[in-house]
Amino acid sequence: MALLRRALQPEAALQLVKHRATVILREHVQAEAELVGRAAVLTDGTAGTVEGVFLDESHGLRISITGHIGKWPISTIRMLQP
Repeated sequence: MALLRRALQPEAALQLVKHRATVILREHVQAEAELVGRAAVLTDGTAGTVEGVFLDESHGLRISITGHIGKWPISTIRMLQP
């Protein structure tokens, strides 16, 4: 109940939004550091090196693979090698 009361205050709501955005961006940067440059095989058989990590409001994280057009949901990685 206290969280609800705090959320009704504009300053508290803004701080909550800023905190959540910071957490999302921090996780995105960490995922990018862990995935870019690594070899990956997707569930559809697409294979190659991860060249980018992107935020998608519908699917969450998506990746692009060198030599292939498109971006795939991160959940489609079947195997990841260093």
